[in-house]
Amino acid sequence: MAEDKRDYYEVLGVDKNATADDIKKAYRKLAMKYHPDRNPGDKTAEAKFKEINEAYQVLSNEDEKARYDQFGFAGVDGSQAGYDAGGFSGFSGFSGGDFSDIFSDLFSTFGGGGDYSGFTGYSSSAGPKRGSDLRVNLTITFDEAVSGVEKKIKLNRMEACSKCGGSGAAAGTSQKTCPKCHGTGQIKTSSRTILGMMQTVTTCDQCHGTGQVVEKPCPDCSGSGVTKATRTITVNIPAGVDTGNILTLRGEGNTGANSGGKGDVFIVINVKPHEYFRRDGSDIYLDMPISMVSAALGCEVRVPTIDGFVKLKVPEGTQSGTVFKLGGKGIKQNGVLNRGRGDQFVTIIAEVPKKLNSRQKEALKEFDSVTNTDDYEKLHRFNQQIQKAANK
Repeated sequence: MAEDKRDYYEVLGVDKNATADDIKKAYRKLAMKYHPDRNPGDKTAEAKFKEINEAYQVLSNEDEKARYDQFGFAGVDGSQAGYDAGGFSGFSGFSGGDFSDIFSDLFSTFGGGGDYSGFTGYSSSAGPKRGSDLRVNLTITFDEAVSGVEKKIKLNRMEACSKCGGSGAAAGTSQKTCPKCHGTGQIKTSSRTILGMMQTVTTCDQCHGTGQVVEKPCPDCSGSGVTKATRTITVNIPAGVDTGNILTLRGEGNTGANSGGKGDVFIVINVKPHEYFRRDGSDIYLDMPISMVSAALGCEVRVPTIDGFVKLKVPEGTQSGTVFKLGGKGIKQNGVLNRGRGDQFVTIIAEVPKKLNSRQKEALKEFDSVTNTDDYEKLHRFNQQIQKAANK
């Protein structure tokens, strides 16, 4: 029922003035996050995936978007694509946004190999096919994430065969049009049923959907047109990256079949924790221990930052847990235009000595004897209030 649905703009996290490109980017990000292949057995993720697909189908189609903007769900009732446990359905009648490149990225990134021809309403066609994407997990140190770093990564990928130039045909020969499907890559068969003539389309089993066959395969690639290769490439990791960030290297993935283009490489960043800094976005947090005497009398301490040490004045009577802010001493805000760095927050931890010698004990007792009695009376009344509350 429409009343149970969320607003499509809200589902994709965009406003009504969002461009088609903004809508597509939002959908791509959410689809990657909630796709069932990444969340096996997670019914919540499955439901979200269905919801964002439905929203994207409407908002990526100008006519349906206009009807939705004017009439709400009533204007697009019955037009949404669906998703069930068995896979996608309902795309055969949809002519809105371009799903092909989205699903190519989505499924090839997580093991689908770029082949999404099994979906209803879409079948592989003859001709070049884009290569599948590769995923690389890269762990860097906290300092490398802060300042940026250049890393070399090793890729095992499929490349066009150097012997045949990617054609798959042996030297002196070439590919020929498949005699079975006549270059279409598909086989159509018709059958008579009680409902009339029914036509089915399947991938040609002789050319495997390419529309071309090789009479004499290349000995190096066995006719596939691609061979395995190991390559080392240099990657520039920008300053400010954090765990979970994904960097994309366009055209560095596997070479596609039938002289198709190359896929991409997705580098997933993992940042090692620092010895004493803690990070939250672009801000840095640090616990700074000082003696209880220094907290009571006030002092100046040298505080470590990612830029080196700075001096921090701790006022007299500072309590343990007091937080001081060092503006602009945080991390560069990665991917945020016209914004500087975050801040550093320093929490003062006044340490109470665990072992005292006799002289220290006498000094504390002397201090205790001259302490303002008003402070003790306030503390005594506070303890009484706590006791009463505990006995209720």
